Amino acid sequence: MAAARETFSSRFGLVAATLGMAIGAGNIWRFPRIAGEYGGAFLIPWLLFLFLWSMPLLMMEFSLGKTFRRGVLAVFKKALGTRFTWVGWFVAFCTSAIMFYYSVVSGWSLKYALLALSGNLVSLPDSALYWKSFTGGMEPLYYHLAALFLAGAIIYSGVVKGIERFSKIIIPLLYVLLLVSAIKAVSLSGAERGLSYLFAFDISSLLDYRVWLEGLSQSAWSTGAGWGLILTYAVYARSKENVTQNVFITGIGNNLASILAALAIIPTVFALSAGVAEANSALEAGNQGLAFIVIPQLFAHMPGGAVFASIFFVSLFFAALSSLLAMLELATRLLIDFGLARKKAVIIVVALTALAGAPSALSMDIFNNQDWVWGVGLMVSGFFFTLVAIKMGVDFFLPQWFPGQSGQGWLPFLLKILFYLVLPLEFIAMLVWWLYQSTTWDAHIWSLSNIYSLGNTFLQWGMILLLGLAINKLINKKIEVDG
Repeated sequence: MAAARETFSSRFGLVAATLGMAIGAGNIWRFPRIAGEYGGAFLIPWLLFLFLWSMPLLMMEFSLGKTFRRGVLAVFKKALGTRFTWVGWFVAFCTSAIMFYYSVVSGWSLKYALLALSGNLVSLPDSALYWKSFTGGMEPLYYHLAALFLAGAIIYSGVVKGIERFSKIIIPLLYVLLLVSAIKAVSLSGAERGLSYLFAFDISSLLDYRVWLEGLSQSAWSTGAGWGLILTYAVYARSKENVTQNVFITGIGNNLASILAALAIIPTVFALSAGVAEANSALEAGNQGLAFIVIPQLFAHMPGGAVFASIFFVSLFFAALSSLLAMLELATRLLIDFGLARKKAVIIVVALTALAGAPSALSMDIFNNQDWVWGVGLMVSGFFFTLVAIKMGVDFFLPQWFPGQSGQGWLPFLLKILFYLVLPLEFIAMLVWWLYQSTTWDAHIWSLSNIYSLGNTFLQWGMILLLGLAINKLINKKIEVDG
């Protein structure tokens, strides 16, 4: 018999949780870096693809979770049929594989938040050397476990007492911290150069295909569309919740957090850099380099730097932890659908994540490999959700998305064009581009020792897909769908 299902006690609790799911480290370290690289022109495709990729997928996920009241595996079994449950297996594994190393990111953020709060971060003699020493030792493993157990304790408490209670406090606080950081940054002498750089619009930049593909990729990764996360939270949504309104708030709220993060970082970089060349160099330091090497250096030269370093890294930790919660809940929900009680399911998921995340905690090469393989794999997950829309038909979802709307008229027609044509084309463009990118970083594209090689990527994807096919019948036999 299926376990009793909790529901979020309020719309605010649900919205706070879905915002926490969407807002993660990518908002705070990747978005400012990409926006800084391409300038104001990047903001146009980034915003456009919120409506042409992210929101449509989030709306469909939300509807699937709210309709079937089960996790990813059971939903794909119900939506595509028992022969294709393995498709849901790939989606579930892909997000879980990201969870394994994302808990490491959460641990890094926890370490630096504590370091900043102690006042020691801004006094580091060499932040690059410290980062190398930290990631080369055992400490990341300990912080990986600490962040994971903290998230596990929240999930263990349940949806209302755990996820909702945490989200209702932390997410508003996260926005406040980002807003305070942004206000401080734009008030710095020389910050106007960063603002001008961030919002400067060069129409010729829109002719660069990379701007469009980066905008699409950032929206896809940042919102969590196609991950199965909002589907999992929708399992616990009240029946009266409006799908479109909730997704709209989540999407816009996620983008707002990204803009606040960019306002906190880019003006600071320009205000404290000797010139544009130095600022550009800082922004091109990569996600980890920007967050854990460049930012500490900048705060060390800022009046009140210790305070604002604390605000920044506490924000980063809250963002990472709130996303980690959603990933843990997705995996927990899968085991609940197999008939396990929540508390037992949480213990199993935390234990598996502790073990599976340890290699990424102890090796940056393994971390970067897993980040690449499963980060790009999320695009495949998004395409698999698109297949669900094609199989079930847009007309199935219309009553939930737009109550009272019939299957006739311009709106259903546009939605069908979007799901049946535009989304598949977007998936192909993203996947081909990112796989092509990997071939430009190393000539040995089929070498398994190359972290970003096609061979490495396809091998891991293939192993998981074959395993899913092998256990497809077993999953169908064991998983609970009805009830």
